[in-house]
Amino acid sequence: EAELPKKLFAYTPCYRREAGSYRADERGMIRGHQFNKIEMFQYVVPADTDRALDELTEKAADLVRSLGLHFRVSKLAAEDCSASMEKTLDVEVYIPSMGGYKEVSSASSAGAYQARRGNIRYRPGSGGTAMVHTLNGSALAVPRVWAAIVETYHRADGGIDVPDVLLPYFRGSDRIA
Repeated sequence: EAELPKKLFAYTPCYRREAGSYRADERGMIRGHQFNKIEMFQYVVPADTDRALDELTEKAADLVRSLGLHFRVSKLAAEDCSASMEKTLDVEVYIPSMGGYKEVSSASSAGAYQARRGNIRYRPGSGGTAMVHTLNGSALAVPRVWAAIVETYHRADGGIDVPDVLLPYFRGSDRIA
């Protein structure tokens, strides 16, 4: 128990395969079938699950906030969550051309579900063993964030202002021509 929480992250290429007409209105960068993201994971004692979920969600929200993008956090209805997840919170950015919000991050608590499947236990201070609770979240789905940046910072002359937080990466340029 003294070693918890465990906080891990990984860079992952993601692949989406969908059949049928679900979200058929989403095309291009908004609904790419291959994209990259940073995954965040936590193993916690059950009492810390809600705090850890809030932490994962806030990390993603802070990234979007630092980019100056309009966003909201939504709690998914039980029917929209994966069967293995107890609770899921999405960070969604506003995409002006679509007139709506699109998910760029999702943070979920699986409770002990994944721990039971993987037999991931810890030793509580009271003795014996217990299942950890697992959580995972995506930092940001890059293509959707890029689309939101381009549309939010687009100017009449065709240029795109670079958000302040990204200026150090643009070698002194504050606009994309």
